Amino acid sequence: MCKNRAMAEVLPQRGAEGRQGRGRPGGAGSAGRHSVFRHPGRHRVAVFALDGVIPFELGIPLRIFGAAENPDDRSHLYEVVTCSVRAGEVHTDADFPIVVEHGMEALAEADTVVFPASHELGPVYAEGRLTPPLAEAMAAIRPGARVVSICTGSFLLAAAGLLDGRPATTHWSSADHFQRLFPRIRVDPDVLYVDDGDVLTSAGVAAGIDLCLHIVRRDFGTAVANGVARRTVVPPHREGGQAQYVRRPLPEPQLASTERARAWALSRLEHPLSLREMADRESMSVRTFTRRFREEVGLSPGQWLTQQRVEHARQLLESTDMSVDQVARTSGFGTAASMRQHLQTALGVSPTAYRRTFQTAQAR
Repeated sequence: MCKNRAMAEVLPQRGAEGRQGRGRPGGAGSAGRHSVFRHPGRHRVAVFALDGVIPFELGIPLRIFGAAENPDDRSHLYEVVTCSVRAGEVHTDADFPIVVEHGMEALAEADTVVFPASHELGPVYAEGRLTPPLAEAMAAIRPGARVVSICTGSFLLAAAGLLDGRPATTHWSSADHFQRLFPRIRVDPDVLYVDDGDVLTSAGVAAGIDLCLHIVRRDFGTAVANGVARRTVVPPHREGGQAQYVRRPLPEPQLASTERARAWALSRLEHPLSLREMADRESMSVRTFTRRFREEVGLSPGQWLTQQRVEHARQLLESTDMSVDQVARTSGFGTAASMRQHLQTALGVSPTAYRRTFQTAQAR
């Protein structure tokens, strides 16, 4: 998967100067005229609905971003509006329409624009070209805005040329067609989402939740994202590189699961953990355990352990005043140098830089 470029969007020393409207709230305004966004200071998100839009995926950005709160004063961090080519009724792929209050004027003000999937993309999906109204809409997006797609919404980004030369993903069932239609895109059909800085793409359906949670984490840190996950009752974190399509997503009833081993490992992250120890918890051979683990989780046990330790380190850096050495030991990396290397690989920044950006007021 593409390296997480979260910190490049929020840390000045990583080149965020002049990128108004990304990451932290309070992007470029629309002074002097009426705005479709009514809450200055919040990060502004426009969700673009086309005829044939899938209601579930249309609702993901509002549900996830709308639940993000400042832990200090419980204020909302995002403002989300729905828009389309023009205000009015939009047909969905369900047996009901929706009424959208805003046209493409919202795109000119948004800090982030989200394109959920539609089953009526027409020439966009069939031929890789935008219709004139869609071309006008894509041109209306404010320069510097972050652009996000959920599922086959990626076809809109690709047809507009926003993905040329970039890594991207889409729903696994459309990935081959996507690659044939847009050969200049580096399509990864296996991952949940791809973060390429100012352009992010996700696989289908639930992967849109994962991507939106990733964006919240990228913008405001792990504590805020975990709060959203708790309120929306979803897993707090799945890395973008996790497989989007696991052929056996649930173990067959007669087969043992690796769930107990995972729970045991999570309670002992600060200790060295071997594959043999984890396999013994399930009374499996190492070979069988490794195969079953990958079938259930979509990652190898080693990849999963590293992911959990990175996540635990992030939480400690945000919410405690532990030294970097203490965080490294408590999260299971052993040494500060080892943790620094893993955080640099996963996040693109050092532990100190991450803490400087995301540590909560209570921990300071």
